[in-house]
Amino acid sequence: MPKSDINQSTSAKRSSAEQFIPIKDISTAPKVTTKAISSAENVAASGRIHFREQKGYFQRLRTMMNSLLIVLFFALPFISIDGRQAILLDVSQQQFFFFGLTLWPQDFTLLAWIFIAAAFGLFFITVFWGRVWCGYLCPQTAWTFIYVWIETRIEGNNNKRKLLDRAPWTANKIRKRTAKHSLWGLAALLTGCGFIGYFIPARELYLDIFTGNASFWVTCWVWFFAICTYLNAGWMREQMCLHCCPYSRFQAVMFDANTKTVTYDAQRGESRGPRKRKQETNLGDPTLGDCVDCNLCVEVCPTGIDIRNGLQYECINCGACVDACNETMLKFDYKQNLIGYMSENDLKGAAHSYWRSPRFLGYGAAVIIMLIVIGLDLNSRSEIQLNVIRDRQSLYRETSNNKIENTYQLKIRNKTQNTKQYQLAVDSEMPFSLIADPIITLAAGEQIDYPVTVLADKDNVPSGRKVIRFSVTDLKEPKQQVSQETGFFSP
Repeated sequence: MPKSDINQSTSAKRSSAEQFIPIKDISTAPKVTTKAISSAENVAASGRIHFREQKGYFQRLRTMMNSLLIVLFFALPFISIDGRQAILLDVSQQQFFFFGLTLWPQDFTLLAWIFIAAAFGLFFITVFWGRVWCGYLCPQTAWTFIYVWIETRIEGNNNKRKLLDRAPWTANKIRKRTAKHSLWGLAALLTGCGFIGYFIPARELYLDIFTGNASFWVTCWVWFFAICTYLNAGWMREQMCLHCCPYSRFQAVMFDANTKTVTYDAQRGESRGPRKRKQETNLGDPTLGDCVDCNLCVEVCPTGIDIRNGLQYECINCGACVDACNETMLKFDYKQNLIGYMSENDLKGAAHSYWRSPRFLGYGAAVIIMLIVIGLDLNSRSEIQLNVIRDRQSLYRETSNNKIENTYQLKIRNKTQNTKQYQLAVDSEMPFSLIADPIITLAAGEQIDYPVTVLADKDNVPSGRKVIRFSVTDLKEPKQQVSQETGFFSP
């Protein structure tokens, strides 16, 4: 058959086939992997992120840090120092106890300096390691992982939990959900008691709550924080990190080219694609990078992001994707840390020094200054409080024996937790005498209103206002002294 006839016959067959076989142009369609699609569908099906449990170095470190945080949270109120709860914020008595140190509302400046120093310390750490606070020490993260651990023990791994979400309500599903929410509720109630235990003596609080003998308002506050814990750790979870936490919104302004954050090495990993185990990337398919597109980094992420899409504010730097990727790299005999704690300069292979970073120097200097201020404030803090109030009824009174007297009301407080004896004195260049017992005994934390009268000879005191100073001194510790100036009036 001539060649032209063959071509005409082939064209006729092709034209006939096109009438029955639909043709779709896929040359410009985006290429989406099956795993990525199934992962997105699994999340959307229940409206929640069921992340997979992951083992590894960073997860052991996170578990250890979270466990330490939780143990300290529940244990500190049960530690006693000098017969008193180590940390107790007694709002009703306006006394705040911190490991033997008693603070009063007048000492709130010290607490303000401590909070400011903690904030700058967080900023300083962020310059080095990014959002590691969120991944390793944030209470929201710690309690979320506790709730997920309970959920996993009852309902199974992440795939089983997704299937259970879709499953109809059967006796088995009701049993599992009842057990899960009961344990969630118990954990929330314990958390509420743990928090209120810093404001009310903890030993009595737990007993009163679980026996039903707590007062109405104490019960309300415990259940308020229990409900908040149940909702935050059980239901909202990543939504707190994504939408409610302010730190996630402004933490990026503290980053620089040297900040180590959880990062995907795209230059090494792309192009990603499946392959046989231990297949060298420069053999078989030289276009492949080290990323095998297993999607584990997405499945283990508590906030449900894909770290391969670049730096994202939703990332809490928990390192779960690092451990998952390193586990995969080990199976394929590839170099680890395709995903790891890396800085922008690390990816570029550029040498860098923290000592030249303006943020490092600025935040470091701020932390040092705050610590110095706290030290000076603590050193200058007095254990005695004195407030002198003049008698407003009259400026002065003249006595029959040619004396001038002024009366005052002294408010004296013992800010320690021990009974103290104080020496009261009045100091001035003029010859004044004090009409009151100069020795005052105060119980721990006691405050008294102490009326005193100051006398002077009318002939020895010039007319007008003279400055006098009241002083209160600890008899056993003379260094503990407080004084206040006031005026003495004469005709």
